[in-house]
Amino acid sequence: MKILVTGTAGFIGYHLAKKLLQRGDEVVGFDNINDYYDQNLKYARLNELGISKEDLKDNVIVYSKTYPNHKFIKANLEDTQTINYLFETEKFDAVCNLAAQAGVRYSLENPHAYVQSNVVGFLNILEACRNYNVKNLSFASSSSVYGLNKSQPFKTTDHTAHPVSLYAATKKSNEMMAHSYAHLYGICTTGLRFFTVYGPYGRPDMAPMLFANAILNDKEIKVFNHGDMSRDFTYIDDIVNGVIKVIDNPAKPIETSNSLEVDFEKNLPLDKSTASYRIYNIGNNAPVKLMDFINTLEKAIGKEAKKNFLPMQDGDVQSTYADVSDLINDFEYKPNTILENGIKKFVKWYKEFYEIKGKYK
Repeated sequence: MKILVTGTAGFIGYHLAKKLLQRGDEVVGFDNINDYYDQNLKYARLNELGISKEDLKDNVIVYSKTYPNHKFIKANLEDTQTINYLFETEKFDAVCNLAAQAGVRYSLENPHAYVQSNVVGFLNILEACRNYNVKNLSFASSSSVYGLNKSQPFKTTDHTAHPVSLYAATKKSNEMMAHSYAHLYGICTTGLRFFTVYGPYGRPDMAPMLFANAILNDKEIKVFNHGDMSRDFTYIDDIVNGVIKVIDNPAKPIETSNSLEVDFEKNLPLDKSTASYRIYNIGNNAPVKLMDFINTLEKAIGKEAKKNFLPMQDGDVQSTYADVSDLINDFEYKPNTILENGIKKFVKWYKEFYEIKGKYK
């Protein structure tokens, strides 16, 4: 299968591309390698895929030196001309769109970047799928779409009408845009609401990397809401296995409870869509208290963290908890990495990658 994976310089995109390549798929990677966080980490991920920083030029396809079934293009999703050229020449069997301007808190500082990448860019992907007859599309949504929803665990039938960040609003708009294209043009489309993902080559703006960096450099970690938070931490390998199941099984035109209208009093769908469209939560189905996560990280590193307890930040939520029963029922999805093992693997990679030496090695 020939698959376009956008965001392959990113955390999930890199791991997904690597797994697809190793099983024999042909993968075209795509990323703009922006400076939202350390570009050296992004280039390191690409290097693992055989894509050298020195060979990269804007809007030019380069070939992997490691995987003969891989090539990559550095470009922006909002570049309509490049997107159309890529789809016309490569003739993809499937598209997995993971590229986006990430980060809940950064959306408060630079909202225009989110509209350009997450809305305009995603529209270009949808239009290209429509115009070049790609019938298998999967895309990254986010657990942040649940916003102020108090129901736990989060179910895909829960209403998502109250986002608390522009990032969440753009992800909700992606879901609605995708549904309309699935309905109008028969594009088999699946959205994945990712919960908190961690592991090797993780994002440095996320808690695991921030905490590890602070602990190992004898700095304070910021513990928001005074530690009274929980997250559905999910190891990267479990996430990638779920994404691949979705890519291999395009959505079918069956009645689904993933509705656009909801009876908010009963929290039940008022209508049902018959489009080839599904939304899934993808997470660990087992939330972890923030303080328990920190304690596990401290044990793996071998050093206690200096903690600065702070109030809740704007745009943040106290708890996330994924109901992944739909993914389990449809694809036998089952995360099987326990937190202690996942953290050990993450810490081992972190120390090796950043060359941490001394008593904590």
